[in-house]
Amino acid sequence: MIELFSSDTPNGKKVSIMLEEIGFEYKVTKVDLSKGDQFKNDFKKISPFSKIPTIIDYNNNKESVFESGAILIYLAEKSGKLYDKKNKLKIDQWLMAQMGSIGPFIGQYHFFYHFNKGLSETGEKRYFDITKSIYKVLDHHLSENKFLAGKDYSIADIATWPWIARHRWHDIGLNKYINLCKWYETIAKRPAVEKGYKFMDKFSEIPKP
Repeated sequence: MIELFSSDTPNGKKVSIMLEEIGFEYKVTKVDLSKGDQFKNDFKKISPFSKIPTIIDYNNNKESVFESGAILIYLAEKSGKLYDKKNKLKIDQWLMAQMGSIGPFIGQYHFFYHFNKGLSETGEKRYFDITKSIYKVLDHHLSENKFLAGKDYSIADIATWPWIARHRWHDIGLNKYINLCKWYETIAKRPAVEKGYKFMDKFSEIPKP
C-alpha cells in the first residue's frame, strides 16, 4: 500500500491521479499547509524541503519518495505503466519541462495574481506574460501531437494537466487555445483523472474550458 502525504494542489493531484491510473491501493494523509504541517519534524524526515507530495511505499520496506516528478517516475517504473521505455527521452523532456518551467512559473502567477493581487504590478505582468507563453507553446506542440510525448498518454501529461486545470485562475482563456483545450478535455474525461482530481474533496468538479 502507498501512503500519500499531500494537499489539494496541482502537485498533489499529480500523484493521486497517477495512483488511480495504475490502480494501486493507497491512503491519503492530509498535510495542512495553512497550519504549517509541512514544517513538522516527522514530515521533514520524508520531505527535506517541506514540500508536498511525498509517499511511503509499505510494500517496499517503507521506502519514502519526495518530489512529485520523482514520485511519478517511481510509480511508473513500479507499475510498468505510462512510461514507455521506447519513448523515455521524450517523456522525460516534457516531464522536466513541467517540473522546471510550467509548474514554477504558473505557480508564481498564482502567488502574485490569484492570492496577492495588487502586491506587485510587475510580478503580475511578468508571470501573466510567461503563463500566456506557456499556453502558446503547449498549444503549438499539441497541434502536432495528441499528447505531450507523442501519441500516447504518459506521466508527462499527468504532471502538466493539473496546472492547466486551474485555468480559471489565469484569465487567459483556455478555449482560445484549440489544441491545448482539446488535450485538456480528453484527459479530463478519463475516469482515473476525475477520481484523482477529487482525492481530497469528492464534491469538487473539474473546471470546464
